Amino acid sequence: MSRIANYPVAIPKGVEVTLSGTSISIKGPLGTIARPLDANVSVERDGEQLVCKAVGNSRHAEAMSGTIRALLANMVNGVSKGFEKKLALVGVGYRAQAPSARRAHPSEEHFLPLFVALGAAADDYRADRVYQGIESGALAMDSYCFGPA
Repeated sequence: MSRIANYPVAIPKGVEVTLSGTSISIKGPLGTIARPLDANVSVERDGEQLVCKAVGNSRHAEAMSGTIRALLANMVNGVSKGFEKKLALVGVGYRAQAPSARRAHPSEEHFLPLFVALGAAADDYRADRVYQGIESGALAMDSYCFGPA
């Protein structure tokens, strides 16, 4: 039996769940999502929770019960909170200092001469793109010139 399916999906306030025989519709403040249900999984509403159970003892039914539960949890989260991705830039590494250089050089060891040259310059220097192109459909041929701003 799927261990994921053992956990019920909590329905927060402001979210409406409509169960029909073969599909489910979830409506919240951020929109509505509907999807068909697998015939091997039964979804029941128990108060403010959705409970997924496998129909029968087949491996497919057990696997799908966990999958449907995860999909329902993501649907509820999507209509109530929405998608959010937080990125954290830790430190001031060379990738953050010269993001344009990443396009010109394919790997980290190719960055080092570039940053030595850039570090030898005064604070008011900048990088200008001289040429941008792609050769043979895959080889980036970008060129940069470093000079006074």
